[in-house]
Amino acid sequence: MGAMEMRPLLLLPEIILFLGGLIVLIGGSFLARDRQWVTRVVAAMALLAAATVAAVSFAGPAEMAMEGTFTVDVTTGVARIVAALGTIIVLALASDEIDGSPRESETYALMLFATTGTLILAGADDLLVVTVGFLLASIPLYGLIGIARTPQAAEAAMKTYLMGALFGILLLTGVTILYGVTATTSYPDLTDRLADAPARAVAAGVVAVLAGLMFKAGGVPGHFWVPDAAQGAGGAVAAYLTTIPKIGAVIAAYRLVAILPETFAWPLLVGLLALASMTLGNLAAYWQSDPRRLLGWSTVSQVGYLLVPVAVAGRSDLALPSLLLYLAAYTVTNLSAFALTTAFPDSRNLESYRGMGRANPWLGASLVVALLGLVGTPPTIVFVGKLTTTAAAWDAGHAWLAVAVFVNTVASLFYYLRWIAPVYGHGHRDGSEDAEASHDPALTTARIFSASAAVVTAALSVGLGLGAGLLWRVIA
Repeated sequence: MGAMEMRPLLLLPEIILFLGGLIVLIGGSFLARDRQWVTRVVAAMALLAAATVAAVSFAGPAEMAMEGTFTVDVTTGVARIVAALGTIIVLALASDEIDGSPRESETYALMLFATTGTLILAGADDLLVVTVGFLLASIPLYGLIGIARTPQAAEAAMKTYLMGALFGILLLTGVTILYGVTATTSYPDLTDRLADAPARAVAAGVVAVLAGLMFKAGGVPGHFWVPDAAQGAGGAVAAYLTTIPKIGAVIAAYRLVAILPETFAWPLLVGLLALASMTLGNLAAYWQSDPRRLLGWSTVSQVGYLLVPVAVAGRSDLALPSLLLYLAAYTVTNLSAFALTTAFPDSRNLESYRGMGRANPWLGASLVVALLGLVGTPPTIVFVGKLTTTAAAWDAGHAWLAVAVFVNTVASLFYYLRWIAPVYGHGHRDGSEDAEASHDPALTTARIFSASAAVVTAALSVGLGLGAGLLWRVIA
């Protein structure tokens, strides 16, 4: 293989993020605590540069890098832009939460490394590269969850690490099996060889790889860590781990399913994973009183919706564009919801938001937009994402999956309303009536960066929804 076939410049966004992480990590150790904001600026610049490079090359033809193991196409481009801009929003949340913290620079560095791993997952066209992306996206995540050094964070970090180790072993086992029966890990070669390989071995290998990716995405059966991590980690970290890693994991699952032969009912298997994720997430979320834990279970259900186009990969022309649209929609809307929780860090149960909409109308409206957006209410962008993913399932002949999306969407409305209701309710947090309840300082004094991020992302959710037609033409 010639050096030209490596074409490392095609991975320039990933290189920028990784080098940015190194600069932040090393530079932060030489800065005083009150000057750690410099590393935040460097991290934001690295993310913005990566997104810019991805946007410039977005319209170009699909190309292969690293000897055919990494694909640079529209899908990779969308993942790069959405992940980079989403992480910038997370940095805004962190500006309020960890400014001046002893571990501020380490947090930014770990986010950059994890985002790099996410992008490697998104562009991987080889099972070994999938493994590299999985590890690079996972290992920093363990540190991010536990970096707050609280008992809850430590428990969540340990649970995530143990789950990650288990599902990482499953993924490696799956890769080993598939390599053993095909003598290759390259997707183009696997496309030709899997059909002639022993069906049971192929099924075992693919199921194991998908299980590993489900851990990264936070879907069934690798979902157990998500609610604990969302509740125990810091607000900015919780927003990050419930949003950004999903981008790479779900796209990696799509690329894998798209090359699989018809020797096994893959659409049914992935469809059942989608059904289990959306149903279990919704049922568990209904009983939660902590808003971050509620959003943690909500993300599990959202993975189910994201898996719908994965189930029909290669069987409907709507599958891939609907997946990319939904990923962008979910990123904006979920970050908006989490921004509200970091704006009011002391409000750790739903009732504590009582009267917030009257005390702070802009933030109240933003929360309503975010939560109804996660339901899929027009004119938000998630509505378009759910509509197109449902259409993809219907177009591929899986009407039952489209019905499952509709039923679970209606069911999800009830637990989001449990949060919205007190926002515009009257009385104290204990339920007693008081005309002055709306002047509760905890509800009127919001963290400035988080509050601004909540309003901007909520507006963006609506704006993207209104301009969804143009967005669809760009990615389709």
